[in-house]
Amino acid sequence: MASGRGILKYDWSIILLYGVLVGIGWMNIYSASLSDTASSFFDFSQIYTKQLFFIVMSILLIIFILAIEAKFYERFSSVIYIVSLLSLIGLFIFGKNVNGATSWYGFGSFGLQPSEFAKAATALALAKYVSDIQTNIKEFKHQLRTFIIIALPAILIIPQPDPGSALIYAAFVFPLYREGLHFVYLLLVFFGAGLFVGTLLFGVTWVILGVVLIAGILFLRNRKKRPKLFKYLIIIGACIGFSFSVNYIFNNVFEQRHRDRFNIVLGKEVDAKGIGYNTNQSEIAIGSGGWTGKGWTQGTQTKGNFVPEQQTDYIFSTVGEEWGFLGSILVVLLFVSLILRILYLAEKQKNQFSRVYGYSVASILFLHFFVNVGMVTGLFPTVGIPLPFFSYGGSSLWGFTILLFIFVRLDASNYYYS
Repeated sequence: MASGRGILKYDWSIILLYGVLVGIGWMNIYSASLSDTASSFFDFSQIYTKQLFFIVMSILLIIFILAIEAKFYERFSSVIYIVSLLSLIGLFIFGKNVNGATSWYGFGSFGLQPSEFAKAATALALAKYVSDIQTNIKEFKHQLRTFIIIALPAILIIPQPDPGSALIYAAFVFPLYREGLHFVYLLLVFFGAGLFVGTLLFGVTWVILGVVLIAGILFLRNRKKRPKLFKYLIIIGACIGFSFSVNYIFNNVFEQRHRDRFNIVLGKEVDAKGIGYNTNQSEIAIGSGGWTGKGWTQGTQTKGNFVPEQQTDYIFSTVGEEWGFLGSILVVLLFVSLILRILYLAEKQKNQFSRVYGYSVASILFLHFFVNVGMVTGLFPTVGIPLPFFSYGGSSLWGFTILLFIFVRLDASNYYYS
């Protein structure tokens, strides 16, 4: 068990930011789910009461996580990872279908979503493998193995179907980049996303012309260095092949609801009353908040239930309507402060395992926050990604709590196990 004197070594700024975010999140869940039918504040038929229970259980979870020796998480990281994979595989047999997705285990009226816990398990497994090989991340065989560690849970999550949760695993590229992965991998991720969106917007012909033009300019600029034409032709061919595959992926791999959401965000369709209703109402709610908002529990869009699933994926629209632009900026700053603090501490870690895990935590939180806020404000298509510590749900809150406080425990251990 952890030494009692270690309690003063925990990073209390992270703990404080966590508490503030969870508290503000609960206040917005309360406002979004408040109804006249509640018999009392402790009526467990109400969403805000259930979330309060989840918060209390999170406190117990934190105590348990911090009480365990830090070396436990490194020593048993592979076991934890394998158990998480088995829990994802088990969904195909024992999973409960909720809103068209088999992502939950049902225990009476209670549900547990294993994909929320798999992120922490994958972060532990990745940190363990990278710390074991140390500086050999530049070797292709080790790169391949790290990508397999990341891809396995994502592959199991996609068929549920839950593409939003699978998307989050792209965040693990950033800690690998910190440990020496070549910048070209990050460039390929962003370039591939650009090609995908560009093909949907402008068509294959214009994208091919653009790729050839860019490659030609780069070739001419580097002609004094005698660039190899063959490499440029290979890159052009790969880009053209990917561009041709976009339409097949879009039409045959994506479900209709995903295609509709992409088309709406890209401006190819207008459907304010159908598939685009959530996003449209969310934008109205945020815009109506003005600078200072309408006041807690006073949002007309929120009270009128105009935004479906507002207490879960669209909880940020409640912040925008009732807390206004200034309140929204405050929430953004709180998230940014938490992420930057994690990165700062991760860089100070005295062992590679803790550093890789810390960067993984920061990257996961950032991608969740970035995509969710972009989704709620209409910048990204709706993909079902919760806002950390804000969105309603026990699995989501517990998953992020485990993810964060394992790092808090690892960080505290540096004072004793360096």
